[in-house]
Amino acid sequence: MNIAVNKTRAWKKLDGHYKTMKKTQMRDMFAEDDSRADKYTLQLENMRVDYSKNRINDRTMKFLFNLARECRLEDKIKAMFAGEKINVTENRPVLHIALRNRANTPIYVDGENVMPKINEVLAKMRKFSEAVRLGTFKGQTGKKLTNIVNIGIGGSDLGPVMATEALRKYWAKDINCYFISNIDGTACAEVLGKIDPEETLFIVASKTFTTIETLTNARTCRKWLVDALGEHAVAKHFVALSTNEAEVRKFGINPENMFEFWDFVGGRYSMWSAIGLSIAIAVGMDNFEKMLDGAYAMDQHFYHSEFEHNIPVILGLLGVWYNNFFDCHRYAVVPYDQYLQYVPAYLQQLDMESNGKFVSVDNEYVKYATAPVLFGGAGTNVQHSFFQLIHQGTEMVPIDFIIPAISHNEIGEHHEILVANVLAQSEALMRGKTVREAAAEMTAAGKSKETVNFLKKFKSFEGNRPSNTIVLKKIDPYSLGMLIAMYEHKVFVQGVIWNIDSFDQFGVELGKQMALSILPELENNASGIRHDSSTTALISYIKKLRK
Repeated sequence: MNIAVNKTRAWKKLDGHYKTMKKTQMRDMFAEDDSRADKYTLQLENMRVDYSKNRINDRTMKFLFNLARECRLEDKIKAMFAGEKINVTENRPVLHIALRNRANTPIYVDGENVMPKINEVLAKMRKFSEAVRLGTFKGQTGKKLTNIVNIGIGGSDLGPVMATEALRKYWAKDINCYFISNIDGTACAEVLGKIDPEETLFIVASKTFTTIETLTNARTCRKWLVDALGEHAVAKHFVALSTNEAEVRKFGINPENMFEFWDFVGGRYSMWSAIGLSIAIAVGMDNFEKMLDGAYAMDQHFYHSEFEHNIPVILGLLGVWYNNFFDCHRYAVVPYDQYLQYVPAYLQQLDMESNGKFVSVDNEYVKYATAPVLFGGAGTNVQHSFFQLIHQGTEMVPIDFIIPAISHNEIGEHHEILVANVLAQSEALMRGKTVREAAAEMTAAGKSKETVNFLKKFKSFEGNRPSNTIVLKKIDPYSLGMLIAMYEHKVFVQGVIWNIDSFDQFGVELGKQMALSILPELENNASGIRHDSSTTALISYIKKLRK
């Protein structure tokens, strides 16, 4: 039995400490301590994490580290890396870290070292991806396969989408990647309308090969291909990322082109596995392995570093500080790099699917908030959408800024302006602008007294709003691996603190199960299931519109 986090000594200390810190101004703390930035900044290789613009002092951090220790975080980290079954609701280990175990240190599950199988799949990915890129694995008509279509959903889609876009500068010049996930037929239609069947490889990602969204899309793509090239083309144009050989074979895919992954890797942690095949084809296996190298570097930092110098631990604890004491139930991630535009969407699943739980690992309802709502987008675009709320809204929203020092596309002053914006935003959120400062500014600009008096509140900024700034040298495979692994471990830290299982996702299933009961009714066959009056009326109305 674990101690409930809200019953710990550190939690009670933090609760009392919060009453002081909620009134403390960050601008004052910076003014009083010239070393604040150095004190609250960490660096791992070329990644720099500045967390100084947070409503914290040394006592805050002491209490948070004590909280982590009372929650036995160190033991839980060791348990994960040792292959213990920390996914308690499904009785499984959690070993995405094994997928990028570049030292090849043995990791055992039920007495078996999993590394040989992982290395076998990586070798198979290398052989196949190189064959596609070189054109030695050809389509039915002998043409090179230059259109790569990944068909998956959830972690089988979000990871590959995010990583391929982030690493677009590393794509082979003749490779184009497409992704189909939504069951909406439009998703299929739009992709199929852009590609030539003779030059297309479909990657079907489904562990069970029964996922309704994925298999429905896959069958539509199969029919499209067969109509164009014949039944025999399926084996030349489809591969599977799955463990269900019988269903893969039934679909018409050669089992030799089936890539395995394992129950000890959850979907949202799977881009490091065979699920990343589309990434490997797009950027090359060497670059895919550099991404693994970067993740491994962060894994080692997370495992070996003291809490006081541990990037994921500190970021995770800061999230707990705001979520549970400041009641900040929203959290933003804003990368200032167009190639990272899908990182917030990826992190939405990672964070909210992992920690959106109301039952503890001890089978008790939790009495405190767990995962916040995560949102974000690419800067500077989002400065002109939700940053109004970030600066002047009634709720405080902590934010992570991500910026590379060097752009892949150094065009004029573009990147300098981009960097200036991200640094300005973090400073503005911290500093704010008082009513008096707003009034003085307008007066200096020659505004009338009446205008000044009317507008001074509108033009003031509360400030004292927290942010972290994460600086990378450049967006490359290695730095991307580090960045994503950092967020994975941050989420894990928060799950341990909140005493929940971060690795199941039962909440995904209920609506999908109910959809299966509604489907026959939409097809004019009664299901025999009694719905509420709203659902019944909506079914009837939709059927009426179709007549």
